[in-house]
Amino acid sequence: MKHLKCNIAALACAFVALLSQSCKEKAATGAAGNYKTITASPSACVLEKEYTAILRGVQSVEVRPQVSGTITKICVSEGAHVKRGQTMFIIDQEPYRASLRAAEADVSSARAAVASAQLELEDKRQLRRSGVVADYDVSQAQCTLDEQLAALRNAEAKLAAARTDLSYTEVKSPADGVIGMINYRLGALVSSSIDEPLTTVADVSSVHAYFSVTESEAQRLVADHGSLDKAIATLPCVKLRLGSGEELSAEGTVDAVSGNVDEATGSVAMRATFANPSRILFSGGSATIVIPYKYTNRIIIPQEATYEIQDKKFVYRVVDGKTKSKEITVEPLSDGKRYVVTDGLKKGDVIVAEGAGLLSDGMEIKVKK
Repeated sequence: MKHLKCNIAALACAFVALLSQSCKEKAATGAAGNYKTITASPSACVLEKEYTAILRGVQSVEVRPQVSGTITKICVSEGAHVKRGQTMFIIDQEPYRASLRAAEADVSSARAAVASAQLELEDKRQLRRSGVVADYDVSQAQCTLDEQLAALRNAEAKLAAARTDLSYTEVKSPADGVIGMINYRLGALVSSSIDEPLTTVADVSSVHAYFSVTESEAQRLVADHGSLDKAIATLPCVKLRLGSGEELSAEGTVDAVSGNVDEATGSVAMRATFANPSRILFSGGSATIVIPYKYTNRIIIPQEATYEIQDKKFVYRVVDGKTKSKEITVEPLSDGKRYVVTDGLKKGDVIVAEGAGLLSDGMEIKVKK
């Protein structure tokens, strides 16, 4: 009886083991079955890399007064176009006109004093030739003339300053462009030390888009082209995507790269310029720079066909119907969807195109229809 129980227990264990093995085989077959595959073949593609950008007009200038006073007239409106030298604000001119008149009077007085000193000097010289006065008297008259000439030059300098100050009461546009918000109204007391500018003038006929790339990307540009200047010259035209998702019709060019790495972010600043004749772009706005990189005669694979182990990338080739892992190297640039393979695959290799992380070596593959 005891022997019979042992046999029954042994049979039960064997059945469980066989059932478990059968389940594992079915699970393995199910995990590896019906996977999409692709055949490696050189082709051309364009990978796009996106970067967040801040927009600035090619020129954006703060307009500040150079003299103190109250605003008596505002000659422009917000958002209007202005030309360089166009009057925008007028600051109370009466105090500066009075100063100018006083300076003109001082100059006239100084000129009269110079004329009087010159007459005195000539008189002393005549008397010296007649022996009436000594050389000392002539020298004293010459010193008096020199003093009056210095006083005249000082008065003329003050007159020039008074004229300049009066001209500064007309605050003019420093550049062609579009006026921003006006921060002060009629009657406001302003000076050169005000916290906020009167307004800003931005030239947005063209717009600079500032963005940053990683230090490694900048180093790769230099390594590939030999210098930053050569890298800039060979970079492709770039696109600009607005916050609405719409792409600007005109392409731009990358025309400047910073020579410094931002210590806080480890990034390198770059600048692209876009024409903006219709004023679609606003200074201070945000957008996305899209840089296309073109590749020809390269093997392109989807990223989901790969898996990583210790920063190394692998794919599963299909050899005689079974999976076989293969390490590959790819271009550092990626658009988040595809990789450009530089080594590890050759034309005609068949690889599993999806779910590589769920596979292992030696699993049977059934091609998904």
